[in-house]
Amino acid sequence: MTEPTLADEPIRVILADDQELFRRGLTMLLSQEPDIEVVAEAGDGIAATDLATSMAPDVVLLDVRMPRRSGIEACRAIKEANPSAKVIMLTVSDEEADLYEAVKGGAAGYLLKDSSIEEVAQGIRVVADGQSLISPSMAVKLIDEFKQMSKPERSQVPGLRLTERELEVLRLVATGMNNREIAKQLFISENTVKNHVRNMLEKLQLHSRMEAVMYAVREKLLDLP
Repeated sequence: MTEPTLADEPIRVILADDQELFRRGLTMLLSQEPDIEVVAEAGDGIAATDLATSMAPDVVLLDVRMPRRSGIEACRAIKEANPSAKVIMLTVSDEEADLYEAVKGGAAGYLLKDSSIEEVAQGIRVVADGQSLISPSMAVKLIDEFKQMSKPERSQVPGLRLTERELEVLRLVATGMNNREIAKQLFISENTVKNHVRNMLEKLQLHSRMEAVMYAVREKLLDLP
């Protein structure tokens, strides 16, 4: 297990799931992490949206399937009301369509409920740090989804120009590497990697690393099989 780096303030988390036993159990386990604080729980998508809007958490964990408003709909509403909030979908669904819609809705991560508590806690830290949870298997799912899309209908962004270094970083992001791994691979600092990722998102007018990878695959900016 990766040891957490303690910050001045814990990462404030809202957990939304309609299964109360699962929700309470996860809250109890996360409370053992010294750098994570579950500040509220919700049992449906509307309550999750209201809490995320009023409490301004750092990270929101959402189930995909919830009553009154789905997790994906809640994700969109939360990102619209509080763009700085990072959303992780925590679900039993490994459907490509759910993953795709979650990323389009602004989710920064997608974890399955069979993930270990260590994986969930580390995922919270990763997205709170501005990164995304893109495992190689999830990256493959995103790529496959885009291969099935209608190519002629895609819109072009005139004047889009990524530097060679930005493209290099984007290719490594697409393989599932985090900032530290990319920095080591390219012999540059983590801050430099963060700057490249930030610049890419601004140029692409996107909100997350996963969206950037999806866009790059669609626009054939990456040499992927």
